[in-house]
Amino acid sequence: MSDSIKVILASGSPRRRQLLAGAGIEFEVIESMVPEQHIAGEPARDYALRMARDKAIAVSSRFREAIVIGADTIVVCETQILEKPADAADARRILAMLSARTHTVVTAFAVAQDGKILESSPVESKVTFRKLSGAEIEDYIATDEPFDKAGAYGIQGVGGGFISHVEGSRDNVMGLPTERVVAALARHGVKRT
Repeated sequence: MSDSIKVILASGSPRRRQLLAGAGIEFEVIESMVPEQHIAGEPARDYALRMARDKAIAVSSRFREAIVIGADTIVVCETQILEKPADAADARRILAMLSARTHTVVTAFAVAQDGKILESSPVESKVTFRKLSGAEIEDYIATDEPFDKAGAYGIQGVGGGFISHVEGSRDNVMGLPTERVVAALARHGVKRT
């Protein structure tokens, strides 16, 4: 990393931290505290992009010299946006919907400095689940893994065993299109360690 540029990840997601650190970027974490609120009728790509930009700007407005990364992940099956499950019944409904189907994971990222967006983009991956039994769904819910994840599963955890195929970036499904983010950071003077 360039000595003169501080990088902030505006997310509390342990998966995003792991991906960014694994890519050789030095950064600190400052959560944006921006509430995630879908606007009725808003397409998933627009929603994810708006949230990523809002999170980046919220932190960038407080730390003007830093380069701030905001990100947001949305899962879409058919036309339904699947957010983090509210409870076990909601997780059950979501996982049953994803069983034996292909869905889209949209992770948008935004890079901001001095309270302004430098660049932002939504990135899509297609994920296909194998058929899940009711017992598998119940066992998975019992792990508590589904509850802090859009679409009620994590590709990097037990939920990865449900996936038969991924088209696109696996990192994107985890919550950060790492290659795209690192390339964007490089364009703004941030080097890998």
